Amino acid sequence: MKLIKTTEAAGHVLCHDITQIIPGVKKGPVFKKGHIITEEDIPVLLSVGKENLYIWEKQEGMLHEDEAAMILKDICMKDSRTMHATDPSEGKVTIFADTAGVLKINRDRLDAVNAMGEMMIATIHGNFPVKSGDKIAGTRIIPLVIEEEKMMAAKEAAGDEPLISILPFRPVKAGIITTGSEVASGRIKDAFGPVLTEKLVEYDVEIMGQRILPDDCTGITSAINEFAAKGADMVLVSGGMSVDPDDRTPKAIKDTGADIVTYGAPVLPGAMFMLAYLHYDGKEIPVMGLPGCVMYARRTVFDLVLPRLLAGEHLTRDDISTYGEGGLCLGCKTCHFPNCGFGK
Repeated sequence: MKLIKTTEAAGHVLCHDITQIIPGVKKGPVFKKGHIITEEDIPVLLSVGKENLYIWEKQEGMLHEDEAAMILKDICMKDSRTMHATDPSEGKVTIFADTAGVLKINRDRLDAVNAMGEMMIATIHGNFPVKSGDKIAGTRIIPLVIEEEKMMAAKEAAGDEPLISILPFRPVKAGIITTGSEVASGRIKDAFGPVLTEKLVEYDVEIMGQRILPDDCTGITSAINEFAAKGADMVLVSGGMSVDPDDRTPKAIKDTGADIVTYGAPVLPGAMFMLAYLHYDGKEIPVMGLPGCVMYARRTVFDLVLPRLLAGEHLTRDDISTYGEGGLCLGCKTCHFPNCGFGK
């Protein structure tokens, strides 16, 4: 790469894109890398403020920004079935989702690459749902040229697996059990069913049905097992999750023999959340105990956990405990979830 005056550039090859910005009209390259400059181009280059230009002089061991950007793209993604990337331009590549699912990011290795300097990878937050067409990541090489050795070191730091991936949503059948003697007796109207139905339909979950039961451990346990026997992939048990004497849901879930992951989560709303896994006929069925906040708060722990379970993740106690930072919903008047800090 050699720096020369623009007025002397005719016949030379540009080694980088030249961006033109016309406010409200366009921002983009007026000349692309590899363009052979003509005499007619010189006034245009001067008009965009280019008094000097870098012309390409290929040097052993050095990569142009666009060549290096493709290495960053490969570091980020390897599965072209779930995402795609733009062609490099000015050292930048943008990556978009091609399927609906949960975005997964290897944060440690992402940090390792970004710590190297002269290159960057920026993503949206992981463990959140994305849909086809969503922008999920962008990369850029900072200088116009970069040492090939440094890019190889970035590849080594990133490892063999891609830094970002998408776990596609699976077809899921769910059973809903609403508990509460006041609801089962008809004294108050069920509010859980409509809320849960709306949230499940958003992810194309097949709802097998809803049982409304009094606060009786035996009946709730039996209903969970019945849904499992009918082929449910997930069972939601709403209500009865506090420590009041009449709240029996946690014990009813335990009585199924399910493995309890957690009773309690560092999330508000949703601290009294329970997650368990019921093993039935070779299947591992998530069973969630949902506290009362799910029926009246716009977003709760349920919105953080549900997409990951629908994508087939097996969540552990450690997974739930990481929600503490960002686990406080501010209850904004206009909800922007998931484009906010809740759960991140």
